[in-house]
Amino acid sequence: MAGPHPAVAAVRLAVRRGLAGLPPGALVLAACSGGADSLALAAALAFEGPRRGLRCGGITIDHGLQAGSAEQARRVTAVLAQLGLDPVRAVCVTVPRPGPGGAYRGPEAAARTARYAALEQAALDQAPGPAAVILLGHTLDDQAETVLLGLARGSGSRALAGMAPASGRYLRPLLGIRRAQTRAACAALGLAPWDDPHNSDPAYTRVRVRRALLPVLEEQLGPGVAEALARTARQLRADADLLDELAAAAAAAIADGQPGLPARVLAAEPAAIRTRLLRGAALAAGAPAGALTQEHVTQLDALVTGWHGQRGVDLPGRIRCQRRCGRLLFAHSSTC
Repeated sequence: MAGPHPAVAAVRLAVRRGLAGLPPGALVLAACSGGADSLALAAALAFEGPRRGLRCGGITIDHGLQAGSAEQARRVTAVLAQLGLDPVRAVCVTVPRPGPGGAYRGPEAAARTARYAALEQAALDQAPGPAAVILLGHTLDDQAETVLLGLARGSGSRALAGMAPASGRYLRPLLGIRRAQTRAACAALGLAPWDDPHNSDPAYTRVRVRRALLPVLEEQLGPGVAEALARTARQLRADADLLDELAAAAAAAIADGQPGLPARVLAAEPAAIRTRLLRGAALAAGAPAGALTQEHVTQLDALVTGWHGQRGVDLPGRIRCQRRCGRLLFAHSSTC
């Protein structure tokens, strides 16, 4: 008997490896938009999960950003149920619009924030207990695009490390699978993926990277650019993870029970550790992670290494950092 199509086998193997270590009876949810990547992921979960004694369900998020989104969500849940996933659920979210405070970074980031909040709540709402894992359908191509976007924005090593294969309850088993493979898998399985119009709209930066920049790089530099970018992300992730651990140890060591951070102690830390401490302090004070840029952290660092009495630094989320009495103090401000 002939085996499955090579693309189907590759996606199933990736999911099988991702599920390794989960206890029998654990609930795994596939987040599915109906696109080729997440649809191939859901099909692979429906095949592999029960063979490992896992409960397997699916969830789709209706962002309400385009006409017919509710009907599309209903179609996705129907397909997920036909694959044999149970429970299956559609969740409607409200994507925030621009507002005061400088924290809004565009519709893509706002939709992402709303989506992850809904996924997390859906995982917690499951009975008899929370879902152990949510599978996300990001592929090698998505990883390459993320690295290029980070380079273009002058981001630090954490951003260039791309998306983590595992983060909390979220797993991304397809980071080694190409987008062409997920489409081929869907075709082989007789599944008709939905092509989100937003994924072809050049108004979105990621779409321009996908449709214009990456093809030009492949044309000028030769094939394998996406794979090379994904390898770079894996290598940087190991470095960034170690630096984050060292920064966490440094944060515990300098904690003295007083507000803010001692500038003199910060100045003695290596730059890679110091900037992580500053970013962590800004986030803890309420600056939104998606809006806090490397430039903000550089300005904070200047309060430590280039202090000349400057007024302070305004951060997203109406947070202001000032140096007073040798300490960096973070507080909400109505004038940011």
